[in-house]
Amino acid sequence: MQQTSQELGTEPIGKLLIQQSVPASVGFLIMSIYSIVDTIYVGRWIGSMAIGAITVVMPITFLISSMGMAIGVGGASIISRALGSKNKVRAEKTFGNMINMTIHFAIIMVAMGYVFDHEILRVFGGKGEILPYAKEYFHVLLPGVPFLAWAMMSNNVIRAQGRPKIAMLIMVIPAILNIILDPIFIIVFKMGIAGAAWATTISYFFSAMYALYFFIKGDCEVRIIFRYFRLRLKIIKEIFAIGSITLARQGSISLLIVVLNHTLFAYAGELGISVYGIVNRVMMFALFPVIGIVQGFLPIAGFNYGAHNTQRVRLSISKSIKYATFTAAVILMVILFFSENIVTVFTLDEDLIRGASFALVFVFMMSPLIAVQMIGAGYFQAIGKALPALFLTMTKQGIFLIPLVIFMPRIFGVNGIWYSFPIADMLSAGITWIFLQKEVQRNLSLVKA
Repeated sequence: MQQTSQELGTEPIGKLLIQQSVPASVGFLIMSIYSIVDTIYVGRWIGSMAIGAITVVMPITFLISSMGMAIGVGGASIISRALGSKNKVRAEKTFGNMINMTIHFAIIMVAMGYVFDHEILRVFGGKGEILPYAKEYFHVLLPGVPFLAWAMMSNNVIRAQGRPKIAMLIMVIPAILNIILDPIFIIVFKMGIAGAAWATTISYFFSAMYALYFFIKGDCEVRIIFRYFRLRLKIIKEIFAIGSITLARQGSISLLIVVLNHTLFAYAGELGISVYGIVNRVMMFALFPVIGIVQGFLPIAGFNYGAHNTQRVRLSISKSIKYATFTAAVILMVILFFSENIVTVFTLDEDLIRGASFALVFVFMMSPLIAVQMIGAGYFQAIGKALPALFLTMTKQGIFLIPLVIFMPRIFGVNGIWYSFPIADMLSAGITWIFLQKEVQRNLSLVKA
């Protein structure tokens, strides 16, 4: 029996969190496995400079495709609340506008990527021996970005309808395809860094086609209706008010990577950028269950807020924070005991192993606190309160981590970069907790869970 959005307002919160979070976690797990496998093939069959190239290019492509994610998150918040208040027409009008916006923005951004490729790559840290690898990878990957943007937008809409397993498949399909295609293009066809890029581009295409098939032929509540493609200013404003949070998050992450890459290059050369490439891949992999819990939390909070069921909203907040904090604590223990073993999966370069294993410990040191920060910011986003959600989303990367990454190396050298991560985690979690407590006391029922 298929799950519908109405069950978000009736099923026990703990059960719903598991139903929503497990498929999301599996999707992120497989995507992160793909990213790790991709890095392993590139690192072992092409070289450490190729890892640096991917580290430079991936945030650019995700920044471009994040427009689709931003539209998806903003629109999904509206759709969740519309379905919660049983207003299906509003949900479908919103979806039509989302499709129109995603297609046009993605195409424009890709065109700009080709025109200003050299300048963009240099800004993101494409220097020295890394630059030619980065340019080759970037050119092949760009045509796949509109498909990625569509898939990311669709994923959020499908999750808003209470269909986490379908949303999971949209993430799983490109990951599995990439794992299959990487060795074929890199090792068998000997296509080098271009082969890695072609594997990713093809994978994005098939992910987008699956999402399209679901909306046309699948059992979904919100369908593609062409007359709703006409843009409506009120809907666009609300999508952007909420979606700008995701865009700001992706933008701050991309800006952080720009600062990181330039600072690492200044203090540790190309090797420093490759160190962060490995650390970033491990972060994507290790935190998949926490991200899954946050993704599972969003439609539950949005639906019940739209249905004015404040007790269920409060319960979803408390349970999500408990589950995510415990999960992140377990992840931290694994990192502390096995950091060097983890890094050796990616490379046999002794300098790279030494630098990356040291960095991993500090980057993850305060990871249990990220549960409060991510769920707190996600809550404001789910209920449509754009300004506090935007501020809280920006606290870690934009407000604390970027200035720390610039300042700390002046005192501690390259190690200061890694010391910056736990400090930023503590500060951003503390601020988010204050905001969340005030919001709960002001607007939600104080009935004990």
